[in-house]
Amino acid sequence: MQDKEKNGSANGIEAFRAEAVLSIEEICTEIFRRNQTSIKIKKEAVAVKNLVKIFDTTLALSNSKGFQTTSLRDLSAASGLSMGALYSYFSSKDELLEMILSQGRQMTRRILTRYIYADDPPKKKLSDAIRTHLYLTEVMQPWFYFAYLEAKNLKRDQQKKVIAGELATEKIFIDILEEGNAAGIFACDSPVLTASAIKAMLQDWYLKRWKYQRRNISVDTYAVFLIKLVETIVAPG
Repeated sequence: MQDKEKNGSANGIEAFRAEAVLSIEEICTEIFRRNQTSIKIKKEAVAVKNLVKIFDTTLALSNSKGFQTTSLRDLSAASGLSMGALYSYFSSKDELLEMILSQGRQMTRRILTRYIYADDPPKKKLSDAIRTHLYLTEVMQPWFYFAYLEAKNLKRDQQKKVIAGELATEKIFIDILEEGNAAGIFACDSPVLTASAIKAMLQDWYLKRWKYQRRNISVDTYAVFLIKLVETIVAPG
């Protein structure tokens, strides 16, 4: 399986989509198993089915009216689950928000590290990291868009977690750039600033998909462009 995963991101978005298996059902199964002590419903099949409804509805309502102005009664009405049923999975909107954001952070870290291999040369690591991040945000765009929009409304402790997650992603790129510098493959004057710029260009894809769709630019085309751009920036001489 590792060889298949290692080639997955390089083979295009559809290969990645098939191999990563990032269905909403799988994600909600992870959430259920990680929160079994607080979730009152103990039958996994029932809990996962309802979690799918809850998260799909939350993301839809957030995109249309914003999470902060969405009440649990709104969520109940739109999902078809009673208020009592909702409270079986979380005790407040804050807890629901933490479930969504925490899953996004863990998912990003897990998928990125799955497709970046320690024995690969820095140039390969860099292209794999860029392509994998783009593909992940394409497959799970509603989650990433939600997290970005709601970050400014979070409480201080939640904001710290979001910031830590973003810095952890940047650190992956910083480490790759520094490794390339040490090997003489890259000549990157500022790995920190370069990693920050890469992150911004990655975010542009999932925050402004309408712009690229209007221009008929696919995620594969954007990945090739961004990889070539970054390689040119960090190339020696």
